[in-house]
Amino acid sequence: MPQPHLATASSSIAATASQSSPDPARPRAGRLRGLSFHQCLLAAFLLITAVLGGAAAQAMFALEHVALQGRQASQDAAGLSAQVQRLAERTVAMERSARQFLVLDDISLRDRYQAAWADARATQAALVQLMGDAAAQPLLAEWMSQAEAAWEVLQGTGPALARGAALKQLTPLFVRLHRLNELLAEHSQLAMDRRGDAVLAELEQQRRLISGLVLGAIALAGLLALGFGHWLLRPLAHVEAAIGRMGDNRLDEPIAIGGPADLRRLGRQLDWLRQRLVTLESDKTRFVRHISHELKTPMASIREGAALLRDGVAGPLTPDQSEIVRILGDNSMALQRQIEDLLSYQTLASDSQQLQRCATDLPALLARVVDDQRLLWQARGLDVRVESRPCTALVDGEKLGMVLANLLANAVRFSPPGGRITLALEQGDGKVRIDCADAGPGVAPEDSGRVFDPFYQGRNQAPGARRGSGLGLSIVREIVQAHGGSCRLLPAERGAHFRIEIPHAT
Repeated sequence: MPQPHLATASSSIAATASQSSPDPARPRAGRLRGLSFHQCLLAAFLLITAVLGGAAAQAMFALEHVALQGRQASQDAAGLSAQVQRLAERTVAMERSARQFLVLDDISLRDRYQAAWADARATQAALVQLMGDAAAQPLLAEWMSQAEAAWEVLQGTGPALARGAALKQLTPLFVRLHRLNELLAEHSQLAMDRRGDAVLAELEQQRRLISGLVLGAIALAGLLALGFGHWLLRPLAHVEAAIGRMGDNRLDEPIAIGGPADLRRLGRQLDWLRQRLVTLESDKTRFVRHISHELKTPMASIREGAALLRDGVAGPLTPDQSEIVRILGDNSMALQRQIEDLLSYQTLASDSQQLQRCATDLPALLARVVDDQRLLWQARGLDVRVESRPCTALVDGEKLGMVLANLLANAVRFSPPGGRITLALEQGDGKVRIDCADAGPGVAPEDSGRVFDPFYQGRNQAPGARRGSGLGLSIVREIVQAHGGSCRLLPAERGAHFRIEIPHAT
């Protein structure tokens, strides 16, 4: 291989690599393109983990907030119950001290009432702070007024008769105080119920918030996974398609792979490989043409010499000598035909990409190909059937006719005497389908993958026929692929069944 091609390809890769070097000033998308596939995959996992972890952290904080509220509500409820119970006890102590004072006339008992009253006032202040309910303020104010009235009764006592009247005055006051204690207990219970409801409402709100966060995080993680998956896997699909095109010898389309830096570098290497294959294909074509032309001249001399000997120019030949001359002539003729086939294949391989498309009547083209080979298939007693409908397509009629001729000739060559060959033409889904099926030995399973390769000779050969050059089906594939179509060998119970599909039907 000439070294200048390698140097040119390598320099182009180096230039491309230098152009794609990271630039700190370029946008974030450009910086992301500078990452490798492994780094992008790691970044995708970290980002998705961050989204899900953020949702989990938010849920944890929300649950902690609700737990604190519940704990505070429980403590307040316990405090309210204790203060209401204490107020009821202080009321009982005040009533006992007042009654004992009126009976015993002991000043210390009145002081005990005053001390219990002061303790009750402190309890009421604690209740106000814990309940935070304006509806309880009138009850507390009335409680204070009733206690104040009882204190005034205690201060105004004198003789025994006056103490008896004081006892009658105290009785309704303390009855009212006990009733007020019951009402305050009911209000405290309502306050505790409201706080419990508030905690439950907050819990429900946090539950909806956590559900929304979890669903949103899952949706966002799914979108991120799809986005990163598409961005990371699409270049791999392009790489696979590029390798497939190179495997099918379609080397005219440049290879450009996007995505992470290492995949873009792989794309540049594949394009360099494509250029190398183009160079190798060009060198191979020139070499084959040169060798073929060089062989034609001595082969013509051999054939001419054999003809002169057969005509007796150098003198009469013995029967054995005549047989040797015949063998030389026949084999030189066979070799000449193979050289011409090789030249024809190289010419077609070079010119197959240059199509002269025009609207072509495909049934008429198929009928003309069958008629051109009528003498061949009639001589073998074959039954050639054509199944077609009116169909027109934008194709190169001359080259497509060569495709049909090669398929028919191949079927005639392998079909047994009296066999049937079916040619079917149909149009649908924007494509033209042409099927060619024969009743010959078919293609061996181990040959099905290489039947379209140049120069490949299958195991199942026609009995008594000259082995071909192995270029007919290769020419078929070259021309069909130039039309943007495909050719396949379909499974068949007997014989070989080839199908051609060509787009651009009109």
